[in-house]
Amino acid sequence: MGVKIICKNQRANYDYFLEEKYECGISLLGTEVKSMRQGKGIINEAYVVIDSQGEAWLQNATIPHYDFGNINNHPETRKRKLLLKREEIHQIEKKMATKGYTLIPLTLYFKDSLVKCEIALAKGKKLFDKRDTAAKKDVERKLRQGQYE
Repeated sequence: MGVKIICKNQRANYDYFLEEKYECGISLLGTEVKSMRQGKGIINEAYVVIDSQGEAWLQNATIPHYDFGNINNHPETRKRKLLLKREEIHQIEKKMATKGYTLIPLTLYFKDSLVKCEIALAKGKKLFDKRDTAAKKDVERKLRQGQYE
């Protein structure tokens, strides 16, 4: 079938240096999946936490209520379990123990009718790093347009 993107974290590349990316499943309720099929979902402020049992949880992600849902509709900002292999979680935990690393979601998408989440191990950028990145992108854009010879 292919891949259909539901939502992206637009500020991830601007605010973080992305080190490693992982694809994982996400445990959802029925009305959450129906709401995502309508293209709704916000992960701009979301982050991933690994608890003491070694499970990964997506926190602060907003999936709006399903329009045709009833009284059993889901809570919008509940924590959702990410489905990763045990070895991957241990590998991520070791790297997160290093100072300054965090785990953020990049995209939510459908892959062959399953909802997947792409997460990345990231390190926060300082203000001067953001300026450098913006300057490099500006130069690359001008080179592509042929303004610099």
